[in-house]
Order: sequence, then C-alpha cells, then structure tokens
Amino acid sequence: MDNLPEYTRSYLALRNGQDKPEVWVALNGLIYDVTRSRLWLRGKHYEHWAGQDLTDELKDAPHTAQVFDKFVVVGKLKP
Repeated sequence: MDNLPEYTRSYLALRNGQDKPEVWVALNGLIYDVTRSRLWLRGKHYEHWAGQDLTDELKDAPHTAQVFDKFVVVGKLKP
C-alpha cells in the first residue's frame, strides 16, 4: 500500500457519483472505490454521501470497517 497515489480532499470530493462517475469514500486514510456497490447508487448510502472521509461517521454505523475489505483501495488521503 506504500505505492498508492495520494489524493487531496478536494479531489476526493469530486468522486461523489454526481460530479464524476466514480464513487469514492475515505476511511482511516485510505480511499476506496465503491462505484459498483448497489448500496452507494448515485453516491448516497443512507444518510452518508460519497466523496468524503467517513472515518468519524463509522462509529455510528451498524457495521465495522471490515465492510470495506471487499472494495478496491485506489489511494491514500493526503493529510
């Protein structure tokens, strides 16, 4: 994972399923491509929107971070 490209928050924000066709979310510094997930259609997943860091919101989710294991990591979020 050291060879992954780094992306800014503004770059991530455009991958929201609305401005660009990609649907990406960040979690714990990694960016995941959730475009193919039926649960992220048009960039929305319940009350959450793609194109942002969901790390702080995970504590309120009914699942753990392990649900992201099935998605491809496309990069790292720049600090």
